[in-house]
Amino acid sequence: MNPSDLMTSEPTSPAATPLSTPAPDRASRAEVLERRRAKRGTAEQEFTSDFSALMAQVKEAGLLARRPGWNTLRFVLLGLGYVVAFGMLFLIGESWWQMATAVVFGALFTQTAYVAHDAAHRQIFTNGKTGEWVSTIIGNLFIGLSYGWWLKKHNALHHANPNKAGVDGDIAPGALVFTPEDARERTGIAKWFAARQGWFFLPLLTLAGLQLHVESVKAIVRGQSSIKRRWIEGVFIGIRLIGFPALAIWAAGPLIGSVFFLVQLAVFGVHMGGSFAPNHKGQPIVPKDVKIDFLRRQTLMSRNISGGRPMGFLMGGLNYQIEHHLFPSMPSVNLHKVQPMVREYCRQKDIAYTETTLLESFRIIIAYLNRVGLGEADPFDCPVTAQFRSR
Repeated sequence: MNPSDLMTSEPTSPAATPLSTPAPDRASRAEVLERRRAKRGTAEQEFTSDFSALMAQVKEAGLLARRPGWNTLRFVLLGLGYVVAFGMLFLIGESWWQMATAVVFGALFTQTAYVAHDAAHRQIFTNGKTGEWVSTIIGNLFIGLSYGWWLKKHNALHHANPNKAGVDGDIAPGALVFTPEDARERTGIAKWFAARQGWFFLPLLTLAGLQLHVESVKAIVRGQSSIKRRWIEGVFIGIRLIGFPALAIWAAGPLIGSVFFLVQLAVFGVHMGGSFAPNHKGQPIVPKDVKIDFLRRQTLMSRNISGGRPMGFLMGGLNYQIEHHLFPSMPSVNLHKVQPMVREYCRQKDIAYTETTLLESFRIIIAYLNRVGLGEADPFDCPVTAQFRSR
């Protein structure tokens, strides 16, 4: 990812330019050089160099290097987890104790999703094709989530533009609204719901897993361009979404098996949603016409969750959200090591660094959603964004 959407690249020489791309003419070269000269000594140039300096520190510390031993251990532990979970499913049989098994599967699927998430960010494999295939298999066959759909939604749109109105799909209007403009468009029962939506946030997390399944299937059926292996993803996700409930019903009977599946789905939704939502919801919303340098864009719109390594296990390392957004390809197990460096660097640059507890983050989200639902919340506005607002 380009460390700043404010940078202008140096033109390549004709010898290095691919045949399919015409070399820039003299006029365009002159324009590029003139723009670069105009930026010298400006806040824009200073902000652009800020992340480069931090990246140099991180590279020197060796924290971007992949951790094959750690990832091997994760795969082994997940494999053992599935052996235990399926053993419980078949040994317990037709008993309401299967609800405990459902909870285990819900948590296990979430931990599996964390691995797929890390692989999609190229944290695990040096070979891109290997990472794509592993993410495709894990995402579709184990979780029931389309890798191609997730790659566009999460990596291409969310990470590039966190909390940017009209771009980041995570704040697009749906059951909930995240901007006052969207709230004002609601009428009737939808308007009544929006005014109280914060109180419905936690219950709605139980449906987050179902939403991931539905959106994945819709993307595959539509043939979304980001899905390279449409038929493979379709077959894998079909096996997962049809086969797993059928297996549960066969092992526990129609009634208990059906309830088992619903409980597993709810636990998966709460665990997944509870790991992703606290990191950005309730943070500033960036208007669509505002451009911010990479360092501030990723830091100001993100929120860390305190709790250290235990919270890191529960949230798959996403509790270090600021560090993850700054260095998405850094192994999640290294994020706690880079946190002191990032926090100190932000202090030096006078950049707000937000960290709170998990419970406090939910309180913030609920209050924020209720304010937005009433049309009272204002979009993010500060001197930093004002400097780069499009005109």
